[in-house]
Amino acid sequence: MTMWKSVLAAAAVALASSTSAMAQRTDLVLGVVLEPPHLDPTAGAAAAIDEIVYANVFEGLTRIDSGGEVQPALAESWEVSEDGKVYTFKLHDGVMFHDGTTFDAEDVKFSLDRARADDSTNAQKPLFEAINTVEVVDPTTVKVTLKQPQGSFLYNLGWGDAVIVAPESAEGNKESPVGTGPFKFDNWAKGSSVTIVKNPDYWGDPVALDKAEFRIIPDAAAAIPALLSGDVQAFPNMPAGDALPQIQSDPRFSVVIGATEGETILSTNNGKEPFNNLKVRQAIAHALDRQGIIDAGSSGLGVPIGSHFSPANAAYVDLTGTYPHDVEKAKALLKEAGFENGIKATLKLPPPAYARDGGQVIASQLREVGIELEIIPVEWAQWLDQVFKTKDYDLSIVSHTEPNDIGIYARDDYYFDYHNPEFNKVIADLDVTSDQAKRNELYGQAQKILADDAVNGFLFELPKIGVWDAKLEGMWENSPIQATDLTDVKWGD
Repeated sequence: MTMWKSVLAAAAVALASSTSAMAQRTDLVLGVVLEPPHLDPTAGAAAAIDEIVYANVFEGLTRIDSGGEVQPALAESWEVSEDGKVYTFKLHDGVMFHDGTTFDAEDVKFSLDRARADDSTNAQKPLFEAINTVEVVDPTTVKVTLKQPQGSFLYNLGWGDAVIVAPESAEGNKESPVGTGPFKFDNWAKGSSVTIVKNPDYWGDPVALDKAEFRIIPDAAAAIPALLSGDVQAFPNMPAGDALPQIQSDPRFSVVIGATEGETILSTNNGKEPFNNLKVRQAIAHALDRQGIIDAGSSGLGVPIGSHFSPANAAYVDLTGTYPHDVEKAKALLKEAGFENGIKATLKLPPPAYARDGGQVIASQLREVGIELEIIPVEWAQWLDQVFKTKDYDLSIVSHTEPNDIGIYARDDYYFDYHNPEFNKVIADLDVTSDQAKRNELYGQAQKILADDAVNGFLFELPKIGVWDAKLEGMWENSPIQATDLTDVKWGD
């Protein structure tokens, strides 16, 4: 009898193990480096917002897919007038917001009008400047008339800043976001994690995951043990540091090195002395040794850039040779500018490793030519307030991860404080050009102007170091937009 009890017990254990193995896992914990300041992508510039809510909680009329192409989203189709100025969108019927309110053409009009209003707090308000009118034709049809043709209009509508929100819930989206997406907001434990859960009433294809928790893990010291222990199963952008080779050799994990839209730059306050002096900016450009910065700030995986443009884009022009690393040339330029005795300035560094680690190298390189930097570490909220909003800075380091965003240099009030009518005209021409070959030519002109003006220290394109459980499927290799899109993510066998 005792023997049989032992056999039955062993069988029960085996059956339980088999059943457990057969059950498909439906939860996921992802590690993210930065905590978002809030959760409303229409009211903030931080990439950390979109990394959680884009395509998961909120949707736009269009969306950007993993290959960087425009796809239908809340708009199932559209027609464009012959003059390229009128877009008529046909909306999906039967769509509901997470609070049970109905999505229709009125919500589209509300969202687009709100984004372009005089009092708009949208961080990418210029995306909507081409819109002249938004008209509700019927509950599932919207007509948008532009002031002039805009070749990037459908692409612009795929940004996180252009997601559709409802008037009933828009004001509360910073803390309790309400969208139309396949996931619903569940909980935000400040300083710890943001959790989303499956939306059972989603209008489109249902997602495989029932729950996803975005856990805030800012550095490699915490990320590595969380991954190895299984507490976290995926890092869309892993702060791996020196441990990357160890992780790559572990068969439990997939390590995928992809591309981003993250132009990593030494942001420069062009409106402040002495950085309003072209020779000073050129001296900085000559002082920078990109490879040393890439080794420190991106585990040696970043791709050097010479202007504000992604090497993955067909219109990219390699301008890294515009100001080659030359310490003596940098010193001579500072002398010509009247600063032969050197310059003292501040370098404000946000939390990511590419900024904090890369900043140390940059400070050392600039010290060699006579520029002494006081390093000031700042938290992300401080960076957004002091650097991005009020321009209270000399130099900083940040990755601009918005897609194809070279047009920011034409904005009068942007934090670089850069003003060049020649550049602005190129961007204006680009806005009304649809022919792709001509657009690429204009992109090339814009890149060269920025490189020649040494507007910022152009460093490298931020790599996407994706690390996740080898059984996880559907994670994006590249980041054509600042998002962790979980709509196709599932656990395999």
